[in-house]
Amino acid sequence: MSTLRFSFGAMALATLAGAGTAAHAQGAGQLNVICSVQDAWCSSIASAFARSSGIKVNMVKRGSGEALAQLTAERANPKTDVWFGGTGDPHLQAAELDLTQEYKSPSLGQLHGWAQEQARQSSYRTVGVYSGPLGFAYNTELLAKKKLPVPKCWSDLLNPAFKGELQVANPASSGTAYTMVATLVQLMGEDKAIDYLKGLHRNVSQYTRSGTGPIKAVARGEAAVSVSFLQDAPGERMQGFPIMTNTPCEGTGAEVGSMSIIKGSRNLENAKKFYEWALTPAAQQLGVAAKQFHLQSNAATPLDPDIPDFSKIKFIRYDYAKYGKTAERKRLIERWERDVNSLPR
Repeated sequence: MSTLRFSFGAMALATLAGAGTAAHAQGAGQLNVICSVQDAWCSSIASAFARSSGIKVNMVKRGSGEALAQLTAERANPKTDVWFGGTGDPHLQAAELDLTQEYKSPSLGQLHGWAQEQARQSSYRTVGVYSGPLGFAYNTELLAKKKLPVPKCWSDLLNPAFKGELQVANPASSGTAYTMVATLVQLMGEDKAIDYLKGLHRNVSQYTRSGTGPIKAVARGEAAVSVSFLQDAPGERMQGFPIMTNTPCEGTGAEVGSMSIIKGSRNLENAKKFYEWALTPAAQQLGVAAKQFHLQSNAATPLDPDIPDFSKIKFIRYDYAKYGKTAERKRLIERWERDVNSLPR
């Protein structure tokens, strides 16, 4: 596994993660991690855990769909110890495929109910580490320049005025986009959802591999609107980009970003140490430090004001167990490819 090398000068980052509580222990070993969150967050957790534990962290960045594909390919000879982050559906699929190992953390009682439910549904082969709502991100300057309306509902995205102005990820490679498809199916019924996605397809300029690609394109004025997880928007706004968000008036889903230990891990004890560390409030604060504004799973993790207020969002009753099954994901993606992505735009 290739290693991403990270360098940080900020001592505050190390302090947050408890650096100094453990020296670089000789012979502490290593840990191989697939990371499916934003690059800055991946790098900060790799650096902070290595500093606090003395364990060498070898980390690669993968979208959640790509991560699941890699773990499936490595089944006979696992090279990964921990999979951190990415939407929960692929983690549930990995559990179903017997790619991940049961581990019932003693920290479960400290977590929000949705994080504990993720663990129960997987027979304790994964756990929720953060959550974020699905919605719309839009470039305020671009909408004003092109005289486009602010999208507030799913139905608004079908407006012909948005032709070529939308970016969405590809559900075959992106957990964000698969969450969108599954959300719409649960909200509308499958046939109506496919009809809706056909209409949306006419307005989409590009399906990106990564779920974060569309919101970055919107921030930089390369697209007017994206369907994205909204916790990424404040970080873009802090960089000076004119980006705002809405959650759909009809209702929306949310990701339960998850973490799993890989079955056959060669560094199992180090994997468990990382798992427990990643569930602590100090480690979870690194998400906000990296400008990732998710609701973290440990109930004691301080809430940053830029984290979306879940109490003000209309959520559907998302069936994570059903839509986290391999057969259901495969079937829905194949139908999207056949009935939607094959159409001209």
